[in-house]
Amino acid sequence: MSSDNAATLLPEPWAGVYAERKDAIRARLADFAAVPVTEHFYELLFCILTPQSQAKNAEQVIAKLKSDRFQEMAFDPTDLLRTPEHYIRFHNTKAKRLLAIRDMFADISSLLRTHWSEPLVLRAAIRETVPGFGLKESSHFLRNIGIRDLAILDRHILKHLKAVGIIGRIPASLTDKRYFAIEKKWKKFASRVGIPIDELDLLFWSMETGEIRK
Repeated sequence: MSSDNAATLLPEPWAGVYAERKDAIRARLADFAAVPVTEHFYELLFCILTPQSQAKNAEQVIAKLKSDRFQEMAFDPTDLLRTPEHYIRFHNTKAKRLLAIRDMFADISSLLRTHWSEPLVLRAAIRETVPGFGLKESSHFLRNIGIRDLAILDRHILKHLKAVGIIGRIPASLTDKRYFAIEKKWKKFASRVGIPIDELDLLFWSMETGEIRK
């Protein structure tokens, strides 16, 4: 079944919103697939910054880090992260993580080259390597550089998974076992309706924010 016709298997309001936004959603996924290798470093930093902070603030910080050549210069970014105009929560901890990523990025690049065609293996390796990363953050980073079919489970997504009947309740915490079980159920649902989980993820997020962001 093509995903052009699959939205009829989704309940409302998801079906109607998907029909309206599917082209924009696919375009965004194409953008992720087109991210050049030279941008992988800053995409990883973005995923360090976004937890508990607004994505638009993280995007502004990343733009400034790029313009100031953080990857080459390795300056202390703490003041930049705590600037009120684009405030990042837990800026002290995250600044240290950004510097740690800069020092270890050659190893991360090697993992990406070696396991690019093995999403589950790559996610496990990224999670093991990157300070502060769990399954959600690792999946988010890999999705943003073009890796498909990994679940990014946060509270907004879980709310929609419950609402469409993929899960019966929102768990109080996500152990690895729960994460993998929900991911498996989501993939089964995605296969049944003929819409990839990557498209469903952006659909659910856009219904929360009104935007199709990364």
